[in-house]
Amino acid sequence: MISPTLNRRHFLQNSTAAVAGASLAGAVGDTASQAVAAAADVTKTRSYNENMEYRRLGKTDLMVSIVSLGGHWKKVAHGYGTDDFYKNRAEVINACMDRGVNFVDACTAQEVATYPKVLGKRREEIYISYSYDRREVRFKNWAETADKLKEGFAGGLKEVGLQYVDLWRIMFHEQTSRRNTQKEIENAMEALAWAKKEGLARHTGFSTHDRKWLTGIVDEYPEQIEAVVTPYTAFSKKAPKGSMFDALRQHDIGFVGIKPFASGSVFKSRGKPDSPNKAEDDERARMVLRYVFSCEELTCAIPGLVTVDQVANACKAVTDRREFDTAEISRFEEIATEMRNNLPTNYRWLRNWEWV
Repeated sequence: MISPTLNRRHFLQNSTAAVAGASLAGAVGDTASQAVAAAADVTKTRSYNENMEYRRLGKTDLMVSIVSLGGHWKKVAHGYGTDDFYKNRAEVINACMDRGVNFVDACTAQEVATYPKVLGKRREEIYISYSYDRREVRFKNWAETADKLKEGFAGGLKEVGLQYVDLWRIMFHEQTSRRNTQKEIENAMEALAWAKKEGLARHTGFSTHDRKWLTGIVDEYPEQIEAVVTPYTAFSKKAPKGSMFDALRQHDIGFVGIKPFASGSVFKSRGKPDSPNKAEDDERARMVLRYVFSCEELTCAIPGLVTVDQVANACKAVTDRREFDTAEISRFEEIATEMRNNLPTNYRWLRNWEWV
């Protein structure tokens, strides 16, 4: 059964009240007065738009658009680094900000190089979530000491022209409980604490596909972990017992949901822009987002959007009625089942994210 949720206006009213007295310690890049205003009044958040819904990213107190931008561009027709490629990314991220989207997650070397370049003077209109994967704990030569991780992070910022990021979320192995050692985890936590102290990262967290490990690490390092980046799909739902949401709530951790479209598996076209199935694919995207948004623990979903039209369609899902009627429930269940069955081999691990 699809659970109902608050409407956008009611949610905004509740969110504003909830964060009015929140702590603002550790804010970097905003003046104290700006930070106070942003916590007390959601309209002061970056790229505010009255037609967008904003949710608090846990104890960071950042008010983040419920539709945010995933850094991947799998279906962009133009090769990386070409003029047409940069034109596409500039058009998409500018369309996002114009519609109130104020958070982008960049997690590969190419992504962290691309978005600062195309943002230009609009950098302060969006929150940047950052992970330079090649210089983090997935690679032994960087994971072996905290100093190497600090070097990689600071060097990456300098390379791409960023003075700071709003969230440094280190990218752990998908199955960290079997891949990263305890020492590597400790090195990562030391590096995160250092980056925040030095003013290079306003807030810190991590990403993983290992749900059981996620819960344990949040309990062990609540000061370093302010946000997590992890899957939530059309067939995900809260586990009745032992849910990861229990730990996130206990420690006031923001939750950025990845893979809402399961690598394009939800679409008839597999996510190809302007396909003959575009109208149906747009409907499927909105229904999935409406479902994902109904998760009250979720701060935002970060689909990979590759056209301005896809941006508009995703943002339309925010203003659509959140609760499904009887006919829509049947239709949605059909879509979610197809998505689950259509997962490519390298994404079938998402089936383990039904109960979270």
